[in-house]
Amino acid sequence: MHRIQLDTMSAPTFWRCEPRWSWTSPPLADHLLWCVIDGRGAIQLNANGRELHPGVCAVFQPGDAPRATHDPHRRLLVFGMHFETVTTAAPDPRWGEVLDRELLGVLARTSDAAYRRGDALGRRQAELCLEQLVTLVWDAVHHPGRSAVDTAVDEIARQLRQDPGRDWSVTEMAGRAALSRAQFTRRFVAQFGMSPAQYVIQARIDRAHQLLTESGMTVTETAAALGYTDVPYFSRQYRQRTGRSPSQDR
Repeated sequence: MHRIQLDTMSAPTFWRCEPRWSWTSPPLADHLLWCVIDGRGAIQLNANGRELHPGVCAVFQPGDAPRATHDPHRRLLVFGMHFETVTTAAPDPRWGEVLDRELLGVLARTSDAAYRRGDALGRRQAELCLEQLVTLVWDAVHHPGRSAVDTAVDEIARQLRQDPGRDWSVTEMAGRAALSRAQFTRRFVAQFGMSPAQYVIQARIDRAHQLLTESGMTVTETAAALGYTDVPYFSRQYRQRTGRSPSQDR
């Protein structure tokens, strides 16, 4: 996919659809981002249909005439805006599911707040958020499996990257994720393509490279900071992962 560049044609907007709401759009004159934040419903475009629930988003293009309904007892909350100047043709079908709903909500709220500041910087920030949202939706359409995130193990991996020098054990990681050791290991490997122990090593070497190249710490100091009591062992792992010795990078 080429880089997406766009200009907003309307203010980013949240709306809670009225109980008797239904949508029969005339052919659109521009592109429309349309993201479900809450509620349940259904949408149809040409011969394609989709149930609506939180995380389902669409990027409609000029000429599209979507139709939608919702459950009046579970009213849709939608975020969207009109835009133009897209450098890549929209996929077909136009919708996908963004599984990282927290990121979806943050981008939508930030875009809305920035635009309503009313200055050039706020408008540009809103457009950057919109570009990211459109990218998320189109990636979800083209690569639905890649969008899937195992949040339980992803949170543990984030903690590992933040503090790689800690004495991590798989048992502790599994406990933090509220999983058995076997379940945690299986799901971790499925998510990251390596075992938790190998992920810790990679996180330590990545941090070691940063410390050696940016902090002025010695090889011995770096090894100790990352939990290594054996400097030669640290050096071997570093060379295996980077192809260079720690002293070469310092």
